[in-house]
Amino acid sequence: MNKIVKIALSTVVVLGLGVTTASADVAKGQKLFTKKLKGTCGMTGAAMAGKHSQGEWEDIKDEGKLADEIKKLCPAVKDADLKDKFLEDYYDFFHEYGNDSGNVPSC
Repeated sequence: MNKIVKIALSTVVVLGLGVTTASADVAKGQKLFTKKLKGTCGMTGAAMAGKHSQGEWEDIKDEGKLADEIKKLCPAVKDADLKDKFLEDYYDFFHEYGNDSGNVPSC
């Protein structure tokens, strides 16, 4: 019985860590923006995120048009910088610093 409890507890811990690692992150989105988009967009993260409110960013993401919106705002951006694995982090960054959030990024 004790062995089963230890195995179950270990499984829960491993799954919990896996979910945390797989989730998107505002700081990672800011770092990605600075590294991959800032130069080609020619604007700061505050200016880019401020193009829409938090609700508008959410709607854009829910419609699956985040990459299209980034392309519209930054026509020179490369498709390689808009990989699906980056989009969640970009979204978290843009949503966190939308024009109605009152937050200002440091990039």
